[in-house]
Amino acid sequence: MARPLRLDYEGAFYHVTSRGTEHKRIFYARSDYGKFKDYLRCAQEQSGAI
Repeated sequence: MARPLRLDYEGAFYHVTSRGTEHKRIFYARSDYGKFKDYLRCAQEQSGAI
């Protein structure tokens, strides 16, 4: 069964997780993790979030 849809609203805070299936590793190099953080920072800037 699918999970219920999330309700999105302006000003809400969201928790971002980054883990693989069965808690397996998803970042194999430090540069991969750095790129992921860059993407998050860019999204934050574009959205005007904190």
